[in-house]
Amino acid sequence: MEKDFNFNNELSGKIALITGGTKGTGRAIAERLWRAGATVIITARNKPEIENSNMHFIAADLSTSEGTEKVIGEVKAAFGKLDILVNNLGSSETPGGGFKVLTDEDWEKTFQANLFAPVRLDRGFLPEMIQQKSGVIIHIASIQGRLPLYDATLPYASAKAGLINYSKSLSNEVSSKGVRVLTVSPGWIMTTSSVRMMERIAESSNGTVEEATESVMNALGGIPFGRPAQPEEVAELVGFLVSPRANYLTGTEFVIDGGTIPTI
Repeated sequence: MEKDFNFNNELSGKIALITGGTKGTGRAIAERLWRAGATVIITARNKPEIENSNMHFIAADLSTSEGTEKVIGEVKAAFGKLDILVNNLGSSETPGGGFKVLTDEDWEKTFQANLFAPVRLDRGFLPEMIQQKSGVIIHIASIQGRLPLYDATLPYASAKAGLINYSKSLSNEVSSKGVRVLTVSPGWIMTTSSVRMMERIAESSNGTVEEATESVMNALGGIPFGRPAQPEEVAELVGFLVSPRANYLTGTEFVIDGGTIPTI
């Protein structure tokens, strides 16, 4: 079946929410969907460093049920519906050192942000998506869901593995009702915070940023493509997946890691 798509305005009339949308990959995704014609809502705990008048911002801590309820309520009140939900929020603030140093609070905080926040938002917006028989939900996971770094990010990797499994299960339930559910699992992305981290490593080791980047890639087991991803590259994948061009895609995990995962 042939369709004519306007790639420059293919999301016109769509309402999209991107969590963690004020910086890094989230901001790149928000800008990509806005350029495709969507009305974009972004949410994070703090206002964006560079405000964009083209996007509606909601301040909320999505690691709490109160924060997710605030976002759900404001989106429905202001826009009446939601067509695209990109659960991009993700964080890992636990200390390194393996299982011995991790407390119950470390585990709970990580799961609240990386797994329970998407679950609560999906639950809040899905009934209307099912009623209108259309909608797309994207869960931004991580290759750590398959390739955990136990010494540094054990709770994060575990939460993302849970998110991947949940996303597949949810797609089985709602795809027949008109809602597509997909997972995007990036590898290392060179965000602004990653650049700052490379600068700190270079300074502490009396080396260059390039040498610091190479050392981190080696710690990951290597990136065959030779570099981390740029936020815009991940955003381009998400832009395609939420578009009508990807209308038959659901229940699938898309890995974008430059070849980092060494298995099929």
